[in-house]
Amino acid sequence: MNKKINIVFVLPSLAAGGAERIISFVSSNIDKEKFNSSLIIIGFEKDAKFAVEGIPVNYLNSTRVLFAVPKLIHQLKSVKPNLVVSSIFHLNIAIAIISFFFPKTKFIAREATILGSRNNKKIFITSMIKKSYRRFHAIICQSKDMSMDLMENYDVSPEKLSIINNPITTLRDLKIKIEKNEVPKYITIGRLEKVKGHLRLLGILSKLPFPYEYTVVGEGSLKERIYEEATALGILPNINFIPFTNDVYQFLTSHDLFLQGSYVEGFPNALLESCSVGTPVIAFDVPGGTKEIIRNGVNGFLVKDEIEFLNKLMKKVDWSPQSIRNEVVNKFNSPEIIGQYESLFFKIYKN
Repeated sequence: MNKKINIVFVLPSLAAGGAERIISFVSSNIDKEKFNSSLIIIGFEKDAKFAVEGIPVNYLNSTRVLFAVPKLIHQLKSVKPNLVVSSIFHLNIAIAIISFFFPKTKFIAREATILGSRNNKKIFITSMIKKSYRRFHAIICQSKDMSMDLMENYDVSPEKLSIINNPITTLRDLKIKIEKNEVPKYITIGRLEKVKGHLRLLGILSKLPFPYEYTVVGEGSLKERIYEEATALGILPNINFIPFTNDVYQFLTSHDLFLQGSYVEGFPNALLESCSVGTPVIAFDVPGGTKEIIRNGVNGFLVKDEIEFLNKLMKKVDWSPQSIRNEVVNKFNSPEIIGQYESLFFKIYKN
């Protein structure tokens, strides 16, 4: 019998977030006959929003990645992994430095965002990324745009890059049919941060000539600013604010449209989940994976600006929930994506 590959996944935390959700899912769902998988979390168990079952999970109980470096080195020396997989920019930088202590271990980074969209003017950070990412044996990108960003802005060799989209982690029941609410119901799910574009969505919604309900699910630093803007625009009574929830299914199926206002995306999991249950999407055509999910007129619309977004909101469309689901399930089902991860892990291990 072939020896199992010993693989360790590392995350800053298991708090709400796309990287946390995907890496915890991949780590616990890769083939246990072929991999000995474990998960190291820099932060605390009390902050965990995702349950990880079937594999060991070790919390280092540190408030910052920098403070956890000695503990992390000790853990890796104890486990003696063949492969280490990390995600999220600041952790990837730390792992690159730690890799000097483990010359026989292969290191893989999963990028969580398009770095050039926020760091392209910071020379020191750009230099740090270039030097650090050379240490990795492979870098996983969620989208074509992310891959191009690393090649063009950070001189990452294309041979190191693998594009693996995010999987649909949970496939719930499909809407039997889309029963349009008497008052249209829109929903946005995501961190309440500037990059997610909540404020420009509020501006668009304020121009609608008919009643509507808008549900915002998420938490973040922009919460008070969103309240203030909604109040100033006179639309606060139309908005329902919901904190983070692991079960977004009930919200997605009861709404008519998912709205995404982001200025840049990695690979939007909530949008993908919306399509998987049959709820269509209107989103801006921005850098990232959104354009790889949405096919115009089939599972939603990609728009160029706020005027086009408003026009699509007012457009009457007879959506097919089954077609909406098929468009994403055929490409992003979890067995397919997990298989891509496993193939990459085998490739890096053998080289």
